Amino acid sequence: MLPFQKELAALDAIPGCARRSAESFLAEVGADMSRFATHRHLASWARVCPGSDESAGKRRSGATGHGNPWLRGTLVEMAHGTARSRSYLGAQYHRIAARRGNKRAAVAVGHSILVIAYHVLRDGTPYSELGANYFDERDREAVARRAVKRLERLGFKVTIEEAMEVA
Repeated sequence: MLPFQKELAALDAIPGCARRSAESFLAEVGADMSRFATHRHLASWARVCPGSDESAGKRRSGATGHGNPWLRGTLVEMAHGTARSRSYLGAQYHRIAARRGNKRAAVAVGHSILVIAYHVLRDGTPYSELGANYFDERDREAVARRAVKRLERLGFKVTIEEAMEVA
């Protein structure tokens, strides 16, 4: 792994991607991302892209397929590592796990990690963390509406007013 120290350091910045996981990722995929036209081609090759099989309004199994079992295992392991972190990927894991379950959330976050790693290796740009509250800040009004509805269902009367900015 001596020739890949720069790539390993870049991958190590991704939450859940420790040194050993980054080494496993590079061993399976390689550092040259030019062989994949887009991140979608890489996800399809690894078989961690979202599956969909719908015809005539009937939804059948959207299984992702087998692909590379070692890469998939590494990505799922990284996803489980991010589930315990206060990061964007950790928040994404918990959002998906609440509706779809832990295993599907792990595959979805593994897909996100694969896409992030693709862009980090292809462009040479460092990973920038969006933060654990990214989804809350994206649509603050929707978060407030959901919280008010939840409290009203419990029997409370709620009024909302903006907090004063503290300098």
